Amino acid sequence: MAEITLTAEAGRQTGSRPSGRMRVAGRVPGVVYGHGIEPLAVSVDGRELRAALSTPAGLNALLSLDVGGHAHLTLARELQRHPVRNTVTHVDFQIVRRDEVVSADVPVVLVGEALQVSQNRGVIEQPITSLTVHAIPSRIPNTIEVDVTELVVGQAIRIGDLVLPEGVSTELDPDDAVVLAQGSAASEAASGAEGAEAAEAAEPAEGS
Repeated sequence: MAEITLTAEAGRQTGSRPSGRMRVAGRVPGVVYGHGIEPLAVSVDGRELRAALSTPAGLNALLSLDVGGHAHLTLARELQRHPVRNTVTHVDFQIVRRDEVVSADVPVVLVGEALQVSQNRGVIEQPITSLTVHAIPSRIPNTIEVDVTELVVGQAIRIGDLVLPEGVSTELDPDDAVVLAQGSAASEAASGAEGAEAAEAAEPAEGS
């Protein structure tokens, strides 16, 4: 995973009013922490932060945070967003080492088309949309793809069925379902009606 350089300014004033003025000026307040340093109040350019977190790596982008000429390898954590505009209003930067295993939430993306499910009027449900994994920063995948092509109604793909990239693991229950192929209410009703018709046809006529 390529590192993205992001420049931060230290020494910002804390508190809601200074932070509000900073946001009006197009900057996002934040805190740098981890590996024994005292939490450091910083600010970053809002556009640069948005661009850094808009790569395929998303929120797991590896950021080389330049603070006064000193670079910290970080991951963006605990993003706070505006309730209406959804813009980032505060961000925590966690310092990491290249060789340490960290936790990250990775989106689960379904690929392929479950033709047998759609042909039988079933539906695909996805109880788990992101997976908490453990890996060194450079091995955190952008997404975890789950192929649903071979699914049929009544089947499930569970965490234990996933093939994770080398060096990536998860502690979630292997029996937890990531994807379920369910029969829809319409298909179940149709099946019930067909079964009733078959049973009625099989009954001997009265008086025979």
